[in-house]
Amino acid sequence: MRHAAASVTVLTTDGPAGRGGVTVSAFCSLSADPPSVLACVHQASPVLKLIRENRRVCVNLLATDQTHVADSFAGRIAQWRSNRFACAEWDEVENGAPQLRGALASFNCTLAGEMPFGSHYILIGRVEQVASSARGGLLYADRAYRHIGPLAPIQEELYT
Repeated sequence: MRHAAASVTVLTTDGPAGRGGVTVSAFCSLSADPPSVLACVHQASPVLKLIRENRRVCVNLLATDQTHVADSFAGRIAQWRSNRFACAEWDEVENGAPQLRGALASFNCTLAGEMPFGSHYILIGRVEQVASSARGGLLYADRAYRHIGPLAPIQEELYT
């Protein structure tokens, strides 16, 4: 699976169970009607319990200059282990899940479904709010961060 390129996302939550976040690469669009997304979180992650109890999650797709955010929420940066949110600026939104300022896109969701499968939980979020910016997206493939770029100019004469 290391050859499969994936968007880098940070799932965040806040509410009665507490505040937390975790870096994940298992994320995708699920449905346009109702607007929903799917993300997978390891069942041993303490953030999974918070998301399940808070019933709120923000899926923050990271931009190319936000590798430090991914690394912070993956626990790789010692100075931010006790407060991972200190690595960036966050906006508090209506549903209570912290939204990363300057993210490529953020999907503020209510947890609409969950299912254990193997070592992970599959989480379904019903999208309530979306924020986006015109930035490059961060990818992870072959054990390294990557960025999205055009492969080649489109040859418009082929499509006319």
